Amino acid sequence: MKDLRGFRRLLALALLVAMMGVACFGGDGGDTNDTGGSDDGGETVSGSIVISGSSTVEPISAAVAEKFAAENPDVNISVDGPGTGDGFELFCSGETDVSDASRPIDTEEEVPACEENGVEFIELKVGIDGIAVLTSPENTSVECLSFADLYALLGIESEGFDSWSDAQQIASDLGSSTEFPDASLDITAPGEESGTYDSFVEIVLEGIAVDERGQSEDGPFVRPDYQASADDNVIIEGLSGNATSLGWVGFAFYENNADAVRAIPISAEPDGDCIEPTAETIASNEYPISRDLFIYVNVAKAEDNEALAAYIDYYLSDEGISSVSEVGYVSLESETLEETRGVWEGRETGTREG
Repeated sequence: MKDLRGFRRLLALALLVAMMGVACFGGDGGDTNDTGGSDDGGETVSGSIVISGSSTVEPISAAVAEKFAAENPDVNISVDGPGTGDGFELFCSGETDVSDASRPIDTEEEVPACEENGVEFIELKVGIDGIAVLTSPENTSVECLSFADLYALLGIESEGFDSWSDAQQIASDLGSSTEFPDASLDITAPGEESGTYDSFVEIVLEGIAVDERGQSEDGPFVRPDYQASADDNVIIEGLSGNATSLGWVGFAFYENNADAVRAIPISAEPDGDCIEPTAETIASNEYPISRDLFIYVNVAKAEDNEALAAYIDYYLSDEGISSVSEVGYVSLESETLEETRGVWEGRETGTREG
């Protein structure tokens, strides 16, 4: 899978950036919107920056770091992607400068943790991702799935189901007329540490579980008996290697591996319009499983570390933010991008989501 190998090379670049030095943004650096560059008229800066969090957003931050590195080797940047939840845990304890996130920070647990540790943050929306529900290209019997179908296959009530057809009764109870094949159900998907997991649960499963099935609002909502991984590449390999597989990943990982897996069109309602994940349907919110992508910046560290401030300036410049589409995600509309730039320029703290 040449696209998968290419994506691995991109992730490996993040480690290379951490081991080498990364230059700051400055001088004639190509910022056409005065959102990047140092405040000293183009002089380079030095220091270190630690970025952790979402494996989905990691390729964007790594691509920005690659461009940033072309300037001067005076700033060391570490980028890794253990998952959004793990990233916020590090960020709210003051261990990282920037937290990549594929969902908004949780206002009930993570924001209080940041407050308790005196971590004030700036929330910056940087792109849009759709979550693609995938199977093997060999699985031609499943043409569309609704949220009700996905709950029947993946929800907590389906624990122990070994076949797609085992979920038929639950799907029917929820108003679906989808006919599942009598075939092995082999699930490979993100684990609980992943923001992709959180977003999928919130968008697809939680409402059905609580509103229609009367389960506790505290969950759990997902069956535990599946192959879970924080590595999207491992998920792609699992899905492509099994003829009757089912799982989900971020849109970029699907798009970069569309020769190895097949995206199943999705409808929010039973027997509704089936929408395929594309850049256009995600940007328009027509595709029902879409989400925003963020970076969170530690305010105090941005004030004390000129390299960090310069890096975020560059991230939001035309050259930096173009990395979003270059690695396969959907760019923000110009009005939304200007809002993000205004939040950073005004150093507006707190979350505007959730």
